[in-house]
Amino acid sequence: MSIDTDYRLASLTLSGSHYDIGQGLGRHGASLVHGHLVKTYAWATVMALRHDDRIRAARSLGEERYPQYLQELSGLADGLELPFDEVFAWNCRGDVWAMAPDGCTTVQIPGSFPVIAHNEDGDPGLRSRCGLATITPDQGQPFTAFVYPGSIPGHTFAINGSGLVLTVNNIRSTLAGDGLPRMVLSRAVLDCATIDAALTLLSEAPRSGAFHFTLAQAGQSRLVSVEFTHANCSIAEITNPAVHANHLVHVEMASEPQIITGSSGSRQERGQDILDASDEPPAPLSVLWDQEQRILPIYRAQPDDPDNENTLATAVFKIGEDSVDWAVYDSAGSAARFENTGLKIATM
Repeated sequence: MSIDTDYRLASLTLSGSHYDIGQGLGRHGASLVHGHLVKTYAWATVMALRHDDRIRAARSLGEERYPQYLQELSGLADGLELPFDEVFAWNCRGDVWAMAPDGCTTVQIPGSFPVIAHNEDGDPGLRSRCGLATITPDQGQPFTAFVYPGSIPGHTFAINGSGLVLTVNNIRSTLAGDGLPRMVLSRAVLDCATIDAALTLLSEAPRSGAFHFTLAQAGQSRLVSVEFTHANCSIAEITNPAVHANHLVHVEMASEPQIITGSSGSRQERGQDILDASDEPPAPLSVLWDQEQRILPIYRAQPDDPDNENTLATAVFKIGEDSVDWAVYDSAGSAARFENTGLKIATM
C-alpha cells in the first residue's frame, strides 16, 4: 500500500485480497474516524440502530450473496480497530436512516461522447482523510474511486477497468426494508463489466435502501439514469442534458415516499435552470461550481450547511470511443488534483 497525503486530496494505491483492501482503507482512515466520526450525531444515530432487524437481514444476505465484500468490511473494521458490527452498521447508514449525511449533485450530458460530472458532498469533518483510491483486487475488476474514511468504495464516483463509469447520489427514502445494503450493491457494480450487467444487478437484487446511479462506458453513447428503492427500480436513458440531486425525479418513482431537503430541491432546480438557459450544454464545471443561490448553492462550502454537507470533490468523466478522460478537483476554481487522459480501455 502506498499513500500520498502531502497535498490536498489523498491518493491511495491498494491491492491484494478483499480483506487486505478493506484493511488498507481502514488504516488510512482510522485516525480521522476515531478523532471525528465516532463522536458525531450521525454515528450515534446509526449505532443506536445497529441491532435493527434490517441490519441483521442485510448481513445475512450479504454473507450469502457477496461474501467477498463482507470480507472487505471485515478488513475495514480491523484496520479501523472497531467492532465489525459497528462498521457494518455504518455502511448500512442510508438503509436505516433517511437523513444520513451523504449528498451529491450529478450533471448528465448525452451525445455521441457523453459527459458525466459530479459533486461529491459529505461531512466536511471527513475531508482530511477522503481520497482517490486506485484499487486492484486479486479477484474482480480494478477500479479508481473516491473513498471516505470508514466506508467501502463504490457509493461515490468511480471508473473500473472495463471503462464503466458510475456516479452515485443519496436518496432519502422513508420506506427502506429487508434487502442488501445499498453500499454493498454499489460496491458490486464496480465489478460489473458492462452497463447492462450493472442494470441487471440493480434491478434484480433484493434492495434495502435507495440510491441514484448515472452510468456510462467507454465505446458507448449510452447515458443511463437509475433510481432504486427497496420496492422499485426505474431505468431511464438520458437524451437531454439533465441534473440529478438527492431525490427521486423519474416519473415512474413519483409515488415513492421520500425526504427532499431544501438543499436538494434548490440544487436540482438551479442546475436544471442553468442547463435550460442555453441551446448548447454549458461546461459542466460551470454548473457544479455555481453558487448563485447564496443560501442553498450547488457548490456547498458553508460551515452551517443545513444538511451538514460540503462539496469535497468534483469529478468530470468524458466518454470516448475506446477511452475515458477524467479529472478530479478538490476545490472550486482549482486546477485538477488528478487527471487521466488518453488511457485506452478494451471496450465491450
